[in-house]
Amino acid sequence: MSDIGKEKFATLSDRVMHQVRHDILCGEFEAGQKLILNELKEKYQVGGSPLREAMVQLSWQKYVVMKPQKGFWVADVSLSELREILKIRRAISGVALKNAIERGSEEWELSIITAYHKLSRLNPASPDFDYDEWELRHKEFHLALISTPGTEFTSEMMHYIYDQQERYRQFLLNEAFTSEQQYHDEGEHEAIMQAVLARDVDLAHQLLIQHTERLYHILEKLLEHKN
Repeated sequence: MSDIGKEKFATLSDRVMHQVRHDILCGEFEAGQKLILNELKEKYQVGGSPLREAMVQLSWQKYVVMKPQKGFWVADVSLSELREILKIRRAISGVALKNAIERGSEEWELSIITAYHKLSRLNPASPDFDYDEWELRHKEFHLALISTPGTEFTSEMMHYIYDQQERYRQFLLNEAFTSEQQYHDEGEHEAIMQAVLARDVDLAHQLLIQHTERLYHILEKLLEHKN
């Protein structure tokens, strides 16, 4: 939770929202688990009102399910939902990537190189590996690929899609699974970057498809292992 400690939030409920979200993503709370508000108040040292505000925000973001008069549960995960998320991601990113490659400037190229450099410096096998930082840099890299002037709406859509995919992150990098089971880059992001910088639309799109498919198959095995 190091990043949360460093950040300054506008409100107490915003801070709590990020803390609960962090703990969901890191597997401290399991998918489908009921969240007891009294226990959360003690855990996060916060009153009832800001905690409820935080939980409502998380329900809007689909990290939490709110049932009137019954309480809150961590949103469940499923392979069918993940498949749908990745399907939409692939469709939108394919069009966005083609447009970016055709219109991208030198500044756009530099943003991709910078984002890749930041991502490549993180090693999931390291004992002090930061899950939050990896997810942030991973998202920044993929968004950099498609972010050119005039594509703000598409970038916002992709940002939301990545947020939904992020709920599955705990299975990709969870310490409960062996190193062989966890996600490893295997040069995928560098290959995507090189294809994009070479302005090879077909190859870049093909590599992105392979990337999302591999993510799905890794998660498929891990979710089956969980069940």
